[in-house]
Amino acid sequence: MLNKLNLTDLSAKLQRKEISSSELVSDCLKEIKEQDSKIGAFLEVFEEDAINQAKEIDKKEKLGPLEGIPIAIKDVLLVKGKKSTSGSRILENYIASYDATAVAKLKQAGMIIMGKTNCDEFAMGSSTETSAFQKTRNPVNLEYVPGGSSGGSCAAVAANFLPVALGTDTGGSIRQPAAFCGVYGLKPTYGRVSRYGLSALGSSFDSVGPFARSAEDLAWIFSTIAGNDPKDSTSSKLETQELINQTFPVIKGLKIGLPKECFGEGVNTEVKEKVELAIKKLEKLGAKIQEVSLPHSKYALAVYYVLLPAEASANLARFDGVRYGYSSKSNDLLLNYLESRAQGFGDEVKRRIMIGTYILSAGYYDAYYKKAQKVRTKVIEDYKKVFEQVDLLATPTTPTTAFKFGENSDDPVAMYMNDILTVSANVAGVPAISIPCGFDSKKLPIGLQLIANHFEETKLLQAAKAFETL
Repeated sequence: MLNKLNLTDLSAKLQRKEISSSELVSDCLKEIKEQDSKIGAFLEVFEEDAINQAKEIDKKEKLGPLEGIPIAIKDVLLVKGKKSTSGSRILENYIASYDATAVAKLKQAGMIIMGKTNCDEFAMGSSTETSAFQKTRNPVNLEYVPGGSSGGSCAAVAANFLPVALGTDTGGSIRQPAAFCGVYGLKPTYGRVSRYGLSALGSSFDSVGPFARSAEDLAWIFSTIAGNDPKDSTSSKLETQELINQTFPVIKGLKIGLPKECFGEGVNTEVKEKVELAIKKLEKLGAKIQEVSLPHSKYALAVYYVLLPAEASANLARFDGVRYGYSSKSNDLLLNYLESRAQGFGDEVKRRIMIGTYILSAGYYDAYYKKAQKVRTKVIEDYKKVFEQVDLLATPTTPTTAFKFGENSDDPVAMYMNDILTVSANVAGVPAISIPCGFDSKKLPIGLQLIANHFEETKLLQAAKAFETL
């Protein structure tokens, strides 16, 4: 049952030759074969490649810290020679011709790519119900959603299929499923991890980040994939700190702010109580707690759902039945274009394309897009001011615990509200982490969210490590 161990423990055992990579891969594959038919985390498993790579790694006398460790990849990130569908029929048979930069770095470190995981179509969703291929179930309780849009990657870690996985976070798509499934999830600072090779949803929001079962495991993956990439013009040139060699945990003396806007109406009572209890534990460890305010955060969700569809409608214009993926059988060029998009995209994608196109249309651009950008600036200024007072912010990750399948399917606004506590970090571009902090009366996990200033992921991971030692 090596698949149940953390990355850190597995790394030590592999380097000491106490276990082989082949044994580890075998255990992971066995668990996936026995359990994934119920959960639906994977769209494709690279069994033969994983076994062959593990055999080659086992021949080496000395291993790097990540060599021989399995990882899963959300299906919006390209893996060379493998299908990359983004959860959509329009890319059902698309084979990637190159690796996403984050994937290339993992391969360079010797990690074994075990397969591609299910996701909401083009990462549009909060439940992994909008994938064109299958639904993913929450391993904690199969009647409930795992969250979205990175639900497949999160479920793979929560179900003990493997120790770590990659997801993407545009409005909370790493942190929300992490909270729903009871694992750790990190959304890095915007630009900290290259977006090259990622099927873009919202180009000014998307972040690539890891899922894991401990803070230290998150640090391993984050340190590996972060850094400047000349292929991504939005990639930061700021030097990445060496997180692994820094002392863990550190929290004594850290000032933690509680935004009063994040503990009010709409937050479930049980969630609020567990998060407040977790914050008291942080205080006992030496953190200084104080109430703060993010006055424009109440507009963040509205800003997000104006700007995001606008960016998505532009990004998805390239999928026209001519250059990429699915193409209808029509011989008429215009009809081929219209039918390919109508048949290839699902309902949620069509909804956001129509909203985005309307927002960007002549006569409405100033009223919606331009105004939303101005409010986005106000949200960013709020964060800058509050981080002059405190080191971190603490909030619930989600207003509720996981919901049942279909519960919000007919009410898009109710579905969008699941992002209300996570989305402002994406609007501002700051890093944030979700940490498991307890269960509700239905035994469903609850997440504590910590948010830091730009490029201060170290503080997040140190605080998370301190919390998990309790």
